[in-house]
Amino acid sequence: MNIQIYGKNKCFDTRKAERYFKERGIRFQKIDVAKFGMSKGELQRVKAAVGGLEPLVDTENPDAALVQYLAYESDKVEKLLENPKLLRTPIVRNGKQATVGYQPEVWKTWE
Repeated sequence: MNIQIYGKNKCFDTRKAERYFKERGIRFQKIDVAKFGMSKGELQRVKAAVGGLEPLVDTENPDAALVQYLAYESDKVEKLLENPKLLRTPIVRNGKQATVGYQPEVWKTWE
């Protein structure tokens, strides 16, 4: 397994995801998405794995409406790349598979 966790330092669900993998002895790479962001290709792969952009937008963020009202999907992607704090976390990747949010029931199937 090659687990990557894209998260924010102050995100409770990100810490829960890290703890989930640590407790099972599964190594992972943590990426601070607020600080380092995601590459366009990475975002496109995650988008394809989770079924679109809607699950990726953090609706708790006050600026989330900016993304939802953009007309074109390419503009939405650019906005998320410009401001990675708009991404809902944790984003957990295992190869071509990905989840958004705390989803241990899905991660169990990866083991």
